[in-house]
Amino acid sequence: MYQQTIAEKVSCTGIGLHSGAPTQLVLHPARADEGITFVRTDCKAPIEIPARSRELSSTHLATSLGRGEGSVRTVEHLLAALFGLGIDNVRVEVDGPELPVMDGSSAPFVYLIRSAGVFRQRERRRTLRIRRPIEIRDGDRRIAIEPARDFRVSYAVDFDHPAIGRQELQLAPLDADRFDREISAARTFGFLRDVRALWGAGLARGGSLDNAVLLDEHRVVNPQGLRWPDEFVRHKILDLCGDLALLGVPLVGHVRVERGGHALHQRLVAEILERPDAWVIDDPERLLTRGVSLARVAAAARV
Repeated sequence: MYQQTIAEKVSCTGIGLHSGAPTQLVLHPARADEGITFVRTDCKAPIEIPARSRELSSTHLATSLGRGEGSVRTVEHLLAALFGLGIDNVRVEVDGPELPVMDGSSAPFVYLIRSAGVFRQRERRRTLRIRRPIEIRDGDRRIAIEPARDFRVSYAVDFDHPAIGRQELQLAPLDADRFDREISAARTFGFLRDVRALWGAGLARGGSLDNAVLLDEHRVVNPQGLRWPDEFVRHKILDLCGDLALLGVPLVGHVRVERGGHALHQRLVAEILERPDAWVIDDPERLLTRGVSLARVAAAARV
């Protein structure tokens, strides 16, 4: 029930999934209540971008944040690792517009965080606890959240492809150990038929069989195959965790998703923040904030 940061500075290098450009990433410990902040260090003056829903700039093929002239793309895999492991406060320095893709999952970032060590801080952790259901429908897509005693996820994907089809997975609860074992290593995936169009749009320049699962019309192309038979739905849960991190506080509730993606995930985040009647904040004294304005709750939760 206490806030956590990393114990020491740690770094890695890699290429951006869409830009293909080399990038260095440095994680620094941060003080309690500072939250997660991205810092573009390659600009004339460093640009700080808090990992909050209000800074969301795009959900097209990735989750991107922006403030002023600075932006940072493909933040979801790192945010998923921080969210999944319960890291509340960290400063993320990056010397380019996109985070390194690593192997296409959160596992390298989990390793990075574990290598740095986790430091428990003195201040208690605030949590956002769902009290009333919220649901969003978009055709055959659906995302909802309902009260639960912990954080749990039920997710379903349905692709018209022989290697995927319909996959469903429920994780109750989804805690740090389970995220590490069952979700963090699930890789991003894409289809060979889309590659040429992506390249033409200046995207997926850094994509390869080393950092993504690629499918042709019939099968998985990667020689090593899949890490789980249902790796696709596991990666969607990973993306969901990264997107929910933009709430700015840990979440207590049961998220149910049917055919989701970044845009639908962020619609839920926005709807939660606009519905203070549907949730409460557990503050450091374990009192509940009830029926107050969104502005007061946002200030208390540092979102």
